[in-house]
Amino acid sequence: MKKEFTERELDRIIEMAWEDRTPFEAITFQFGISEQETIEIMRREMKPSSFRMWRKRVQGRTTKHARLRGDGVNRFKCTRQRHISGNKVSKR
Repeated sequence: MKKEFTERELDRIIEMAWEDRTPFEAITFQFGISEQETIEIMRREMKPSSFRMWRKRVQGRTTKHARLRGDGVNRFKCTRQRHISGNKVSKR
């Protein structure tokens, strides 16, 4: 199932995919796309060399996969990060 995203949404998906501590499950939660769909977006939107570098970086990284994380980590964001609701960043 192909979903259409705005340029802003695509930028946010790519940003979240690059972040070390943002698991793919957070992208699924906010945008309703699977890990495989995220990989396809990254492949389509990035230069081939950047995509290869990103894939090498995230493969097997425990912070990118919630099931590989320790039991003590049950959040999508750092405790010092501002409150995130859906895909909107709220001001304090």
